[in-house]
Amino acid sequence: MWKEENNKLVKTFIFNNFVEAFGFMSKVAIVAEKMNHHPNWSNVYNKVSFELNTHDAGNIVTEKDRTLAAAIDALI
Repeated sequence: MWKEENNKLVKTFIFNNFVEAFGFMSKVAIVAEKMNHHPNWSNVYNKVSFELNTHDAGNIVTEKDRTLAAAIDALI
């Protein structure tokens, strides 16, 4: 479940290994590029962590972030 913390939507996904995590990131990259809304994310081995907010709106959570979060969830 996504949590709203410090004007960001945050969530961490855990996979079986690095290859699965990287594959997921590749799928997210395609979706984010199509939406022209790019996440702040990090990857360490089997974990992919996201922080979503909209820079153009003053670094707050907007509908763009909620839409991207739902699209990311749909990839799982």
